[in-house]
Amino acid sequence: MSEQLDHYSTNFSSEKFPILLITDQVNSPANLGSLFRLADAFHIEKIIFCGIDEEVINSNRLKRTARSTQNSVAFQFEDSIETVIEHLQQQKIEIFALEITNDSIPVEEIQLQENKKIALIIGDENLGVNQDLLKKTSANLHIKMYGNNSSMNVAQATGIALYEITKKLSSFPQK
Repeated sequence: MSEQLDHYSTNFSSEKFPILLITDQVNSPANLGSLFRLADAFHIEKIIFCGIDEEVINSNRLKRTARSTQNSVAFQFEDSIETVIEHLQQQKIEIFALEITNDSIPVEEIQLQENKKIALIIGDENLGVNQDLLKKTSANLHIKMYGNNSSMNVAQATGIALYEITKKLSSFPQK
């Protein structure tokens, strides 16, 4: 008979993934709280919030949705996403954007290099990733969708993308 496990009785891997999640003006406290939960679930290095008010971290809605993960996930606030991208490029970090474009590839087809840190840019709930940023990425990624709509909620899309990316990273031989 199956028995439901709680947070204290699971035996998940504690592997940290070399992923930076960068938000391009994602402002919804509920979505930001969900991003903290996803960052914790996929054990990524850090979230870099760009172009939003730092006070959002004190939002009750964010705290309820994050379920305390904002206390354990590394994060920082930056005014200029362009400056962040330039800094990451100087560090030779591979940068991807989660945005459907004329040349985007399905996220499950992403080609990653072993031992290379990556950054994933996710965009504003209404406008997506800024057009100028899309020109500065290694590749733009999209999620295959089969209905009539061409987009989904930013947190849901991020969860799918992180699942596919961490699955690829997990396939590399463990040291």
